[in-house]
Amino acid sequence: MRFAFLEETGDMMILTGKTIVSAARPPYIYGGEFAIQFLFAVKLCWLPLLITSVCVNYAVPGVEGGNFVELLGSIDRLGGFFGLADIREFAPLVCAIIVSGVAGTAITADLGARKVREELDALQVLGVDPIKSIVVPRFLALMVATGLFDVFAIMAGVAGGVIATLTHHAPLGPFWATFFTNGTTTDLWASVVKCTLFGAIAAIVCSYKGMTASGGAAGVGRAVNQAVVITLLAVGAFNYIFTQTLLATNPDMLTLK
Repeated sequence: MRFAFLEETGDMMILTGKTIVSAARPPYIYGGEFAIQFLFAVKLCWLPLLITSVCVNYAVPGVEGGNFVELLGSIDRLGGFFGLADIREFAPLVCAIIVSGVAGTAITADLGARKVREELDALQVLGVDPIKSIVVPRFLALMVATGLFDVFAIMAGVAGGVIATLTHHAPLGPFWATFFTNGTTTDLWASVVKCTLFGAIAAIVCSYKGMTASGGAAGVGRAVNQAVVITLLAVGAFNYIFTQTLLATNPDMLTLK
């Protein structure tokens, strides 16, 4: 039991390698399933994503950050703070939480149900590769959907910042000025790339937990819970490494202009 975590981590890494190789190697038979899974994720996630992005950014960097900079007499710096907080951190993390909690759990439940009904074993007996036909389209769909969601999460988060600025009875001109001064193209592309990789992590973890579920309906429920927890822990660890690496290679990003 002490090494179960390491074994699962290794198995997930192996699944990641097999998924990438299977996605790149012909035949490319997963186009239709990819479209279905992508539209499924968009339909489930877009509304909670927008609402959560507005609320989280309004409450944390907006109200709390606004109260702090207002004490210093620098409410005009709130836009610059949003250029750092929303684009770099809040938008990708909101996307990861919503996608793993909504689309990821659906993937785990679907694959877990197939596993306990022995459908995945039947596919292998028939000569069908479950990774290419099932995991790959979900992997690609969550990556693309999460990367696109990041752009909308940023816009919704900025909307929360605008509302917070108006709540503090401050003009919007300084907000936008400091926002565009501090927000850079490096921040934007790094945010999208990071968010896309968050989607890949969610897809691999949720697919793995679904494909290894056991114990009937109760086992599928446990797999769903474990998938969400492990995904968020993995996203947090990866986010730390990615952000520190980016800041180390771009020290100018540490300054607030």
